[in-house]
Amino acid sequence: MNTGIGLAELREALIYLIVIVASLALHEWGHAYTADRLGDPTPRSQGRVTLNPWPHIDVLGTIIIPFLGAIGFFGGLGMIGWAKPVWTNPSYFRRRNHDSMMVTLAGPGINLILAVVATVLAALSHRFLPSLTPLLRLAMSVNIGLMVFNMLPIPPLDGSKFLMYWCGMREETYVRFSKWGPLVLILIINLRDGRALLRTIYNMGALPFEALYRVLT
Repeated sequence: MNTGIGLAELREALIYLIVIVASLALHEWGHAYTADRLGDPTPRSQGRVTLNPWPHIDVLGTIIIPFLGAIGFFGGLGMIGWAKPVWTNPSYFRRRNHDSMMVTLAGPGINLILAVVATVLAALSHRFLPSLTPLLRLAMSVNIGLMVFNMLPIPPLDGSKFLMYWCGMREETYVRFSKWGPLVLILIINLRDGRALLRTIYNMGALPFEALYRVLT
């Protein structure tokens, strides 16, 4: 555990926290908004079709763990943050499988849009307002990370649901499989080979954004 926290480190941790909270909240809003548009009233009844971040925040997973991680509290131990999941009822969808897939993709899709916007703004700031570039680069990397990480086929991440959509896994089987998902994720991010794999996947996902950044600068 790193206890040598100065004002500069605290400021950086708070900036990171703001970016991650906003990005996670918009990710969950994407799920809720899409489900609402496709006819499922469940997210709206739970107050989730809103850009207000608070209904999407899980205090432990969205604030405490990311902040502690940012200040080095966990040392070399990898931890995962999360927001409140958006609950949906697929029986409301006209095209159940297709619409469920669209709702699933909406969260990472929002992170994709945010990453593109942050990349463009970071490139422009590099030219005209360099002081903002580190913040925008942070927003860029956070949203690339959320987009890529959430598409991994491991429960409870969004990508795992494609085991049902594309691979024909029964919902009951998926629910049983999901019980082991968080443990698998913790193991992956704390094993050297797992971290190396995640870093490689992130770097591959970041390639088009870095290329766009270089073109615009």
